[in-house]
Amino acid sequence: MDSLRSWWPTHKRLLLIAGPCVLESLELALEVAVFMREAAEKAGFTYVFKSSFDKANRTSLSSFRGPGLEKGLEWLAEVRTRVGVPVTTDIHEPRQAEPVAEVVDLIQIPAFLCRQTDLILAAARTGKPINIKKGQFMAPWDMRYAVEKARAGGAEGVLLTERGTTFGYRNLVVDMRSLVIMRSLGVPVIFDATHSVQLPGGGEGASGGDRRFAFPLARAAVACGVDGVFMEVHPDPDRALCDGPNSLPLAEVPKILEVLRDLREVLDRYGIS
Repeated sequence: MDSLRSWWPTHKRLLLIAGPCVLESLELALEVAVFMREAAEKAGFTYVFKSSFDKANRTSLSSFRGPGLEKGLEWLAEVRTRVGVPVTTDIHEPRQAEPVAEVVDLIQIPAFLCRQTDLILAAARTGKPINIKKGQFMAPWDMRYAVEKARAGGAEGVLLTERGTTFGYRNLVVDMRSLVIMRSLGVPVIFDATHSVQLPGGGEGASGGDRRFAFPLARAAVACGVDGVFMEVHPDPDRALCDGPNSLPLAEVPKILEVLRDLREVLDRYGIS
């Protein structure tokens, strides 16, 4: 979409990547996309709808994974056309890159797979921009190698996303220094506010989380100068089929975006980037 393409040269506006963790239904995807598009426009963000067609890294075999590649791409195409917003989703295997690139505006590499050379190269060879999520096990300065892979493969652009670092069993911590370090690699950096408050495997067969901390961490990240924010949102997080404990209720999002925008404007006023 033109809005995402025009964002890349200067990325002056904050980028917002948001949606339900997994595609639960076309109706839910459309509801969230419309709401988020309007909230983002009002707050002055460039918006990209995100949701997964398959969550291949769920904790339990019985966990809901999504509608699968074919139907998931159909739904994402519907969101893109009917709502008029750019869309993104994650891939887990190199063979998924080409069909996904036919639908999405941005290809996401999951954090667990950020070192997978063949996966990054397959995504890059589509010519689409790529969002590489930093692994919970990765040092921020080592993400330069992932950037080099994506650029060597021909990616139109590269984003890096911080989503927290492993801090003992079933817990994550955000080192705000990593945001500064990754921006020094010459790529825009996104802060994942909701995955950063996830408690991996902490729900006895599912991941837990504590959404109370998503907004404070997002404020801190914007104050550190990030180029955008990633968040999982849902009309009723407690009923979400994936990552509900760390997802934000739709009703809370407009106020959050207004505060983040105002923080960014303060940085701009003082010439801090």
